[in-house]
Amino acid sequence: LKRTDATTSYELRKYGERFAASIAYKSTGDKSENSPFRALAKYIGVFGTPQNEGDTSIAMTAPVVMENENKPTQIAMTAPVVMEDNKDGDSDSNKKMMFMLPVEYDSMDKIPKPTNPSVHIEEIPSQTGVVHVYNGKWGKERNKELAKSLAQQLIQDGVPDMTEEYVLSNYQFWGYNPPFTLPYFRRNEIWVQLESSQVDYLEQTFKPEINAAERPAMMGRNRFTIGALGLVLGCYAISVLWKKTRGTQYRSLPSFN
Repeated sequence: LKRTDATTSYELRKYGERFAASIAYKSTGDKSENSPFRALAKYIGVFGTPQNEGDTSIAMTAPVVMENENKPTQIAMTAPVVMEDNKDGDSDSNKKMMFMLPVEYDSMDKIPKPTNPSVHIEEIPSQTGVVHVYNGKWGKERNKELAKSLAQQLIQDGVPDMTEEYVLSNYQFWGYNPPFTLPYFRRNEIWVQLESSQVDYLEQTFKPEINAAERPAMMGRNRFTIGALGLVLGCYAISVLWKKTRGTQYRSLPSFN
């Protein structure tokens, strides 16, 4: 389901159970994300030898690296990188960053253990929510502004029990690109998890739109179906007419008796 015609566009997404490498940190300014990012990147092996305890050799899509037993395992860097406010009241850190792990890592026993005590592996349950996609630069203030706009749109659309306070307290920023990507080409997202009743409301109120990329193909298939049906009916009409004409010719032949 996509609300592309809304003032603040969004789409409904469903995710199954996932695993993530996470780190909690304290926000100290615009550059405070560099340290947790590097820690997570080192865990999956972006800057050299992975900082994890790999127990088995694992083949992955990109890059594909085979390691011997008890050697560090390099893990494919996946998307998105998730940032959110830390909801652990006992922690001094007010932020959390997560790297979503590849689908091959679908259980705890398959995931290499981090050697950095600050990096943790989390199991994320199945979730359904709405996502607002945008490009360009991102930052705390812009993300908050967009989350507020998304909340207002959801309230305007009549989503039950939706409040601006809930969205601003629970939204996540999802980033899909390396830091050196030009802002215009970046894919950024604001994610807000929904309750099942809210999901049901959106699915019943706003019918899923046909993807713009699929629309020409569907129109082509419809034209083909109509054309084929017309051809069949045309052939049938000609066959009936030919049989009637042939019968009339035989009946009009003169008798030689």
